[in-house]
Amino acid sequence: MGNLVAIVGRPNVGKSTLFNRLTQSRKAIVSDTAGTTRDRQYGKCSWNGREFSVVDTGGWVVKSDDIFEDAIRRQVIVATEEADLVLFVVDVETGLTDWDEDVALILRRTKLPVILVANKVDNSGEYYTAAEFYKLGLGEPQCISAATGGGTGDLLDLLLTKLNTDDSEEVEENIPRFAVVGRPNAGKSSLINAFIGEDRNIVTEIAGTTRDSIYTRYDKFGFDFYLVDTAGIRRKNKVTEDLEFYSVMRSIRSIENSDVCILMIDATRGIETQDMNIFQLIQKNNKSLVVVVNKWDLVEDKSQQAIDTFLNAIRNRMAPFVDFPIIFASALTKQRIFKVLETAKEVYLNRKMRIGTSKLNEVLLPLIEAFPPPSIKGKYIKIKYVAQLPDTQIPSFVFYANLPQYVKEPYKRFLENKIRENWSLHGCPINVFVRQK
Repeated sequence: MGNLVAIVGRPNVGKSTLFNRLTQSRKAIVSDTAGTTRDRQYGKCSWNGREFSVVDTGGWVVKSDDIFEDAIRRQVIVATEEADLVLFVVDVETGLTDWDEDVALILRRTKLPVILVANKVDNSGEYYTAAEFYKLGLGEPQCISAATGGGTGDLLDLLLTKLNTDDSEEVEENIPRFAVVGRPNAGKSSLINAFIGEDRNIVTEIAGTTRDSIYTRYDKFGFDFYLVDTAGIRRKNKVTEDLEFYSVMRSIRSIENSDVCILMIDATRGIETQDMNIFQLIQKNNKSLVVVVNKWDLVEDKSQQAIDTFLNAIRNRMAPFVDFPIIFASALTKQRIFKVLETAKEVYLNRKMRIGTSKLNEVLLPLIEAFPPPSIKGKYIKIKYVAQLPDTQIPSFVFYANLPQYVKEPYKRFLENKIRENWSLHGCPINVFVRQK
């Protein structure tokens, strides 16, 4: 069960610097997927063998003076509803402000663990100035310098002691977990209700240890899977908050805890930035994907041409990952609801696919010979052998070559496309590595 840590605080106290400091250890290992925008608001941090997700609330604020402070205040509230721990960053150089006191008031009322982080402590004198933050009533300020990294190790040690580690959720391993995600009003709850129907007894709920991770076991009509609980099932006090931020915070958990994400898009509105934000979360977490264009019953023009236009629009926005199913459905009239489940199941099985080494080489080596990687500086790159790595989270293939450093992104994409053309990995992300023979 992933833990979620939210960073809150006024503008310019160094939230993003701290965010980068916490998540950078992985930047080196995880290369950003070509073509995805670097969304700087969400990342993973691992420390002492434990991993948790970090959200920087600073990236989501609408910049306009009058509602500016309200917007941040609302975000602090959303963060406390969704996260497991809050890092409240204050700035020693500016000292204590009214605004900090406002936020402290909200944070003192929550049951959540809060760590007060005094940033920009670059010399020993500033340790003493940090003492004024005791006034906020949130305990001892942890002095750090996010820019240089001073004190961040101690901060992380403290943070791990406060995170709940009780992961005793009884979820059977080999049963697929589906999450229905999408922005508010795309029809997530209607879809979940269409699956579950009124017949609640086929559904067993497993209450999670974290306040809100509830897996719903669904078995009927030959399907057996967990629905990862998403926004629709428990109504929060009506959210008029910053919807975009809210829906991303909401989706992180469901996406991290699932195998297949069913992304709902509202047919009457087309693809919006928020859909893209959620799509990028799905990609970052290497989850399989089924896109459902919901409310298809409301669309007037259902000609093949209209459908093609829609399909192309979706694939163009989500490129370079385009090999995923798109289903036009209506949760309301239950049109193609079954198709959604069947497809999600197929996509899940694709994730588990193992391709024999001899088969891989037999099919791919001739294709590579016909289109070898372009030579660089007169050096010819030879790929001699390919194999699928065992026991990986998503299908991962290694191509062994004499000069792996010269094989560039476009060629890797060519290799990925050839794998997809020959084996059904529809809806499933795959990794392509090139290594030294």
